[in-house]
Amino acid sequence: MRVIAVSIAFGFVLLLQHTNAQKPFPDRCIGVWQGTMYIHQAGSIRDSVRTRFTVKKLDSLSWTWKMEYLSTTRPIVKDYVLRTKDFSRGVFVTDEGDGIELTDQVFGDKMYCVFDVSGLLLTASYELRGDKLVFEVTSGPVPKESVQEVRNYPVSSLQRVEMIRIE
Repeated sequence: MRVIAVSIAFGFVLLLQHTNAQKPFPDRCIGVWQGTMYIHQAGSIRDSVRTRFTVKKLDSLSWTWKMEYLSTTRPIVKDYVLRTKDFSRGVFVTDEGDGIELTDQVFGDKMYCVFDVSGLLLTASYELRGDKLVFEVTSGPVPKESVQEVRNYPVSSLQRVEMIRIE
């Protein structure tokens, strides 16, 4: 009897995992998350700021994607909309407003975005790791034109926060 109960419980856990894996990445991020972002430069931590990240479903194809930097001296709110572009390929778009849209690509439990602005190359990622959501942004200068076949892109800054869901 105990073997049957354990088998049923194990089967239920597998079913939940399978069902959760079928949900779009943004649906798995729904909730309010918080943590402390650490800002690294030149191999050491230069600063930190408390963060709150809110994901809410707006409709079947879009979500509120809002990051709040809770600085006492310089609070910042990045209130974006994440939209599905091609669900079958895991492609989403972060709509920052004013016509700025960044393409995001999901692979499993991680979403990536690479873009450049004002001479900086940036990579941003969100990754679900167990009960945490890890957000990282790296940046570095876009190199001058090169005649070499392989071009190196140095990373000069890392912003990283491990968040826990509070709601």
